[in-house]
Amino acid sequence: MAQPRTVPTHHALFPGTFDPVTLGHLDIVRRAATLFGRVTVAVASHPSKRELLPLAERIALLREVTADIHGVSVAHVPGLTVDGCAQLGADVILRGLRNSTDFEYESQMARSNRSMARQLDTLFLASEPEHAHISSTLVRQVAEMGGPIELFVPPAVARALRERIRRTV
Repeated sequence: MAQPRTVPTHHALFPGTFDPVTLGHLDIVRRAATLFGRVTVAVASHPSKRELLPLAERIALLREVTADIHGVSVAHVPGLTVDGCAQLGADVILRGLRNSTDFEYESQMARSNRSMARQLDTLFLASEPEHAHISSTLVRQVAEMGGPIELFVPPAVARALRERIRRTV
């Protein structure tokens, strides 16, 4: 009788600014949690991006909206993604793709990361069609104009965005 094959458990790092986390991000996290033993959502600050939510609030919101997903954790990862993988013991970088423009950008990043850390592979998950149009930039714009952001983000995130905008107006 053949012995069952042992499948290695991988730890995937899903990096981004998540400003804010969207339903598309959550879909990628949920699907990744079924594929990998561990998934760490790596929250970063990006010097060239105008952030609406402070880093600590983004981390807290991500922890809240992923609390029910087994094997998922959230961490702040400053600096290079490959350094975050080394610090956290991740062996896979996970990226979501909405369209061909995302693929062009993400494949360039994947090659750069692979050049810096040969042991890391980047895996892409395509967005579900119902989330493919959602970006954090779109959500921030709709929120700033008082639109229906509940279509694009979890309820806790919608409340936080509305509060942040109310305080800044």
